Amino acid sequence: MSLSSSKLIILDRDGVINEDRDDYVKSADEWVPLPGSLEAIALLNQAGYQITIATNQSGLARGYFSINDLHAMHSKMDKLLQPLGGRIDSIFFCPHLDAHACDCRKPAPGLMKEIALRYKKSDNILPLSGVPIVGDSLRDLQAGVVLGASPHLVLTGKGQKTLAKGGLPEGTQIHANLLAFANTLLDNQA
Repeated sequence: MSLSSSKLIILDRDGVINEDRDDYVKSADEWVPLPGSLEAIALLNQAGYQITIATNQSGLARGYFSINDLHAMHSKMDKLLQPLGGRIDSIFFCPHLDAHACDCRKPAPGLMKEIALRYKKSDNILPLSGVPIVGDSLRDLQAGVVLGASPHLVLTGKGQKTLAKGGLPEGTQIHANLLAFANTLLDNQA
């Protein structure tokens, strides 16, 4: 049984699920879902997918918000998902700056390795083989493809700029937003 048979999807957070901000999302009040993103998660859940989030949150190291603020943002997301029948299975985050040279800050694969360990179903050399990774930046996609994840770029958040810069991993699929990704994935399974 491969990991992909567990129907896992890895999502970036800012710019994919919620609005991104140049001055960082610092509180639950500033955490605003993008149109259709929560509905997309609920649709995927109802089709049997587990959703995990892998997100860089350097605002913690910068002192822009606290771990309690981060938990409040995620609690708000959970509360908004519940009436739609959606849920996030797990959230993995990197609290570091680029200068820390950690293994968990995307594009480094540390968060993806943690996800692979948590959801491990086989001893594949590429433990995330076939698992969709959805992001709005190149670093989101790079972190997952190293372990075999299937890259999907959404054009929300920084997605338009990322597409314009080029250099996307081979096989990257482009979607207008998270709901378009969900609909495409589910349509391809029908």
